[in-house]
Amino acid sequence: MHLRPTLAVVSGPPATGKTTLARALAQYLGCPAILRDEIKQGMVMNFPGHDAESDDPLNIPALEAFFATIAVLLRAGTTVVAEAAFQDRLWRPGLVPLMDFADLRIIRCTTPAPTIAERITDRARDDSHRVAHGDRALLADMKAGVYDPDRFVPINLSVPSLLVDTSDGYAPSMAEIQKFLEAQDRPASVDQS
Repeated sequence: MHLRPTLAVVSGPPATGKTTLARALAQYLGCPAILRDEIKQGMVMNFPGHDAESDDPLNIPALEAFFATIAVLLRAGTTVVAEAAFQDRLWRPGLVPLMDFADLRIIRCTTPAPTIAERITDRARDDSHRVAHGDRALLADMKAGVYDPDRFVPINLSVPSLLVDTSDGYAPSMAEIQKFLEAQDRPASVDQS
């Protein structure tokens, strides 16, 4: 007998601290962190002239590779931290099938819009890999009032969920987030081999 693996989903609008939190949780748990943006950045390396500011042809292949990677690990019995700007309409169809063989827990990061704008500006300036993601267009949309992070539609599934404010550290605390992921109400699976 063994426990089903956990899929810890770290979600939220862009620049809400998802990647930083996901990496810290994966290190704490001792499991892989699968980051959608890193998968896309790896794809962009092989597409000279890629333009993330327009209708990006790599978004769907990155999404497919992201879910395929997670599925392989979960089927192997590996707990995984998965991070992306999960919104319900686009991401739920990829998550629901994974619930057949993993326990899903959702952490949604939030922070005020001015903090998001500051973080997007900083990372666009400091991280050359961010050109893969259209941060300049997102920042321009925020300034023009076209994009509002408060309109982010969180994943709507009947699974344990936790809202984390990342404005200044973590609220609830990192210890509480870790406790949320370690809850022992996971069912055991019987190994049929």
